[in-house]
Amino acid sequence: MKLSQRVGRIQPSPTLAITSRAKALRAAGRDIIVLAAGEPDFDTPDHIKQAGIDAILQGDTKYTAVDGTPVLKQAIIDKLHRDNGLDYTQDQILVSVGGKHSFFNLAQAMLNSGDEVVIPAPYWVSYPDIVQLADAQAVFIHAGIDQGFKITPEQLDAAITTNTRLVVINSPSNPTGSVYSRGELEALGNVLHKHPQVIIATDDMYEHILWADEPFCNILMACPDLYDRSIVLNGVSKAYSMTGWRIGYAAGPKELIGAMKKIQSQCTSNPASMAQAAAVTALNGDQSCMGPMLAAFRERHNRVVARLNNIPGFHCLPSLGTFYAFPLVRDAISRQPNINNDVELAEYILNKIEVALVPGSAFGAESHLRLSYATSMEQLNTALDRMETLFAT
Repeated sequence: MKLSQRVGRIQPSPTLAITSRAKALRAAGRDIIVLAAGEPDFDTPDHIKQAGIDAILQGDTKYTAVDGTPVLKQAIIDKLHRDNGLDYTQDQILVSVGGKHSFFNLAQAMLNSGDEVVIPAPYWVSYPDIVQLADAQAVFIHAGIDQGFKITPEQLDAAITTNTRLVVINSPSNPTGSVYSRGELEALGNVLHKHPQVIIATDDMYEHILWADEPFCNILMACPDLYDRSIVLNGVSKAYSMTGWRIGYAAGPKELIGAMKKIQSQCTSNPASMAQAAAVTALNGDQSCMGPMLAAFRERHNRVVARLNNIPGFHCLPSLGTFYAFPLVRDAISRQPNINNDVELAEYILNKIEVALVPGSAFGAESHLRLSYATSMEQLNTALDRMETLFAT
């Protein structure tokens, strides 16, 4: 069978592949601790679940408008005004099947062959492949641990060319947990002001999983004059532990949102009606449900970072958000005979002590590992006990 060239250019999501493999090993009787998936271990709050159940019982099980129900779009408009000071109208909002779908729609709607998309590295694993599926070229700006995994204005300026169509900023960051301050975003905005052909995508999926001293700020909040060429990407998956409900959304210029809607109309049509009803309750309802989750993630962060830094050959920066640790393990690799890179190290850890991690090269950062602490403290302590024993020998 002859397959398309585009499918040959991309790889399956590494995080999903590793999680799937780990679950298969667990099902086969192995005592696998899975620290790979970016999925909160908390259940969806009861009032949100009940909203989905009520929607089903009330017969809210039909097609909706392609771009989402008016009531959910209004809830998103209200959220963006309340939390971010950003104002949009209904024709500037698109509800999609998760945050990944939002970015896919964006790439398909605006990119052509030869276009370039500037992506800071480390990056979320799906950005480059989605760009490739749109026949465009990803241009990476590498920001290592020495600069807190955050790009500088000078790096951004050097990366932008006449072919640049899109710049992506993800803060708080998956996989590093790094967070740009308002001042740092203003400095990046000063560079983008010089390049009016460039659209800016701010991926705010981890907005509420944040413990920085200053409140959340994206580049549009820092630089309101970029409004006409910025698109906000967000969703309910992480903040409300609703990963399986598959609701993401985008807010941006009317023309761009309309083009994304056209793409969506020919692939998925609308997101599930009952999931949209649940998302309305998530956004409009009591927001205190996020408090216990955030407190748990911060406690786990403190424990995990401290323990990782006690493992020989590991160096982990504290982060300000998300639920990931991203240690540099170059020294650990050099200490192990027959281990040459982070992929082999992750495989070694899985085979030897049955802990599933994601190699940093999947995120454009070799010699790192990503550890998700979106699981219980008991599981984390057991996994770290095993890692300390393995690397102490």
